[in-house]
Amino acid sequence: MQTRRAAAGDPATDASLGDWPGRAAPWFRAALPGRAARAGADALALATALLVATLLRYDGHLAYLNGTGLIELTAVAVLVQTVAGVQFGLYTGRWSYGCFEEILALAKTTAVTIPVVFALDTALGRLAPRSAIIAAGLIGLVLAAGVRYAVRLLQDQRLRPSPETGTRVVVMGAGEGATQVIRAMLRDPASPYVPVALLDDDPTKRTLQIMGVRVAGNRHAMAEVVRRFRADAVLIAIPSAGAGLVRSLTDLAAPLNVDVKVVPPVVELFGRTVRVEDIRPVSHADLLGRREISIDLAAVAGYLAGRRVLVTGAGGSIGSELCRQVAQFNPATLVMLDRDESGLHAVQLSLDGRGMLDDRNLVVADIRDQQRLDEVFAEHQPQVVFHAAALKHLPLLEMHPSEALKTNILGTYQILQTAIRHHVDRLVNISTDKAADPCSVLGYSKRITERLTAAADAAAPGTYTSVRFGNVLGSRGSVLTAFAAQVESGGPITVTHPDVTRYFMTVQEAVRLVIQAGAVDSHGEVLILDMGEPVRIADVAKRIADSAGGHVPIVYTGLRPGEKLAEVLLGPAEPDHRPNHPLISQAPVPPLDGAVLSLMDPAAPRADLIAVLRWLAESPALPGRIETPAPAPAPRTGGRNGKRQAEFTMRLGRHP
Repeated sequence: MQTRRAAAGDPATDASLGDWPGRAAPWFRAALPGRAARAGADALALATALLVATLLRYDGHLAYLNGTGLIELTAVAVLVQTVAGVQFGLYTGRWSYGCFEEILALAKTTAVTIPVVFALDTALGRLAPRSAIIAAGLIGLVLAAGVRYAVRLLQDQRLRPSPETGTRVVVMGAGEGATQVIRAMLRDPASPYVPVALLDDDPTKRTLQIMGVRVAGNRHAMAEVVRRFRADAVLIAIPSAGAGLVRSLTDLAAPLNVDVKVVPPVVELFGRTVRVEDIRPVSHADLLGRREISIDLAAVAGYLAGRRVLVTGAGGSIGSELCRQVAQFNPATLVMLDRDESGLHAVQLSLDGRGMLDDRNLVVADIRDQQRLDEVFAEHQPQVVFHAAALKHLPLLEMHPSEALKTNILGTYQILQTAIRHHVDRLVNISTDKAADPCSVLGYSKRITERLTAAADAAAPGTYTSVRFGNVLGSRGSVLTAFAAQVESGGPITVTHPDVTRYFMTVQEAVRLVIQAGAVDSHGEVLILDMGEPVRIADVAKRIADSAGGHVPIVYTGLRPGEKLAEVLLGPAEPDHRPNHPLISQAPVPPLDGAVLSLMDPAAPRADLIAVLRWLAESPALPGRIETPAPAPAPRTGGRNGKRQAEFTMRLGRHP
């Protein structure tokens, strides 16, 4: 076998040098010049500081200067400083150049260097005045920090986008959100936005500047500031801003012929910083349902982190957002169940960006199929279940009440039975405000599921609870989606009644509170989310029509069967009691024995079926009978009453 001696400069040989033992890795060779330059700049700063401090000590008289001794001491000081800097990460690339952490490391390095040099100077025979050594430490620190500041300033100037090419933006708010978004805009030369002024209502911030962008007034000065700075857009950079504030600022900007942008609310950011990509136009959800929702992260993580979690209806609006937010808490497994395979594909895409549909945790199943549910629970052994699968369109269920019975009631009942049999620790049933003082098939069916869940909570050692809330903005079939489709087709926008009002909440806010509600230790209660103030649907329709140019007519069609003029969140006998969270009410629910479901016949005449649904929703408490289940593998003992786990034992007379 012949070998070829590589010539110097051979690309093939040079490319593999970093792979040989004992040779510097390519990344280190690339980084070394920059780190050496940092150490050299700090050495020069220290040498200059020693010279200046010594000259100051001698009042500028060069005759007193011990040049040789000063050079020797400088060499010793530079060596000590370099060694200390390496130890504190100053020259190992631990931080970006000129950041606060690096300045802190520089201060630590100086704090170690000066005492050591002071001691060595004494040992070497006093090469320089002691006061000069101490002063040199301070002067050197200032010089080294100044060099870093100058470099950062030059970098920022180089990265700053040109005001002539980007959209000139007046930023509303001068808090942390504005600081993050301004920093993001001014450190990206490709940024489409250039901040030119700030507005803030806080009088203590009137002289504040953020990266050279100063506060030019409060919200009432918006018109004058937009004109003076020739702004093209107004950015509401307040992640905690509620819908009322967003509406107020949008109304102020409306006559100014500028675009209005907004950063996402806190709930969407989920703790990360604001980026340029987050800036978006104001949506109708921002104008209606935006609120700052705080949750107890420790409590939520306590029941989700490292647990096996199953979400039914995972392909729907609520279910998919539940999956996205639950995934943030690092569950051991997240099982997503739905009968809609396209919905499962979409939620997997939103979670991992792949959408390959090759994960066993994606489960195609129908909650009406008891055998299939047992198979899923036996395979995945969930510890926490969020039950979001349901039919929700009120007019359709009024026409087809048997479907409400099959899916909403019997499907939920089977989920509850299966959860108890498979030892689920915690189950959250998603309800609706239609269940409060119900007068529709949808309301009756969801009130019955609340009562069945309360009975399951009494029968199981775990926590089984229902969460009730109103309309979710952005969900499939929501009023905003319908209005947008009507505008797209040229109108008209149809509203049932001029005075009809509804509660609104964004899907992210609703799910955030649902997850918080799951951490509440409730006993046979329904947890009702605070939805804020009700909104007139006619006002929403008018705003959407105006945003479309005002040429889309609004037509009033009259209330539909089973529809209320104004929804309520609490029934007549339900107190507004909030012992655990300021945005979550807890109301007792009379339990309903699942045995009575054997009276239900999906094939019964529509009027008779609705009458039975109403009776079951409004009847007094019918507690379920609790019996010891058949022996199961590794049965659990304990529970709130110290009893063996029990389950619903009644079987339906006929299945759909």
